[in-house]
Amino acid sequence: MKRIVLFSFCVITVIKINAQMPVASSGTIKRHENFHSKLVTARNVDVLLPVGYTLKKKYNVLYMHDGQMLFDSTITWNHQAWEIDEVIAKLTSGGKLKDVIVVGIWNDAATRHPDYFPQKPYESLSQIQKDTINAQLLRAGRTTGGFIPVSDNYLKFLATELKPFIDSTYSTLTKKENTFIMGSSMGGLISMYAICEYPNVFGGAACLSTHWPGIWALENNPVPDAFISYLKKQLPSPATHKIYFDCGDQTLDALYPAIQKKVDAIMKVKGFSSANWMTKYFPGENHSEQAWRKRVDIPLLFLLAKK
Repeated sequence: MKRIVLFSFCVITVIKINAQMPVASSGTIKRHENFHSKLVTARNVDVLLPVGYTLKKKYNVLYMHDGQMLFDSTITWNHQAWEIDEVIAKLTSGGKLKDVIVVGIWNDAATRHPDYFPQKPYESLSQIQKDTINAQLLRAGRTTGGFIPVSDNYLKFLATELKPFIDSTYSTLTKKENTFIMGSSMGGLISMYAICEYPNVFGGAACLSTHWPGIWALENNPVPDAFISYLKKQLPSPATHKIYFDCGDQTLDALYPAIQKKVDAIMKVKGFSSANWMTKYFPGENHSEQAWRKRVDIPLLFLLAKK
């Protein structure tokens, strides 16, 4: 078997309490600095309010991970960003997209991997398998000791601390059919996990370049099978939920297509169809904010298109 080992381009940025504010090209960004939680480390939360935001209307809400990479490429570590404000403004002005508020949740560099790694699938592994994963993460600098995912706490933070705050602070539609979650790479994994663990909170998830391997090698890696087994049991109802997946095939994305096809097969078995599920493949595209920015209009319209 050919061994594929790639180092991650995943977003890791050290949080600075007084970090520079992104400048939105459209709409207004409100920062909730050093947002305190009893469940996870404190982190900034940036909220994008669309042009014309008013308390007289109610808005859908899109929660996005790696919040420091969303709005302004001039202040990101790699000078790339999703530029989600520009994409949403274009779709909204064209009458294609429902009114939506974006909640950008910053990652904490020290806890990003344990925050975003789906906990229950990891806990299903044997100790030998966990030791293998831990060794890989040690080599990659994603852990300094025994790796222990804390994504159950991260999701509980979103559902029981952050969402109630957002709903009480802004003019939002609060039901699951108006609440969505999106991310890329490890952020794609945690978005998948969120809609499975909290189907009564999130009605739709967009998982771009989902990092199915969990680490950076495919050989002797039990993680993808653990995720697939989890999905077989925990996928939410296709009658009430929408899920989007995609991937390229360059750089880190080269690890994903074969696994994604296995996930696609499960989606079909569980009753998902084109009405509530989409997987897109982008040959030639790599693992970067630049790539995700080019195609983020597709999951946005899939989840939030005006009828």
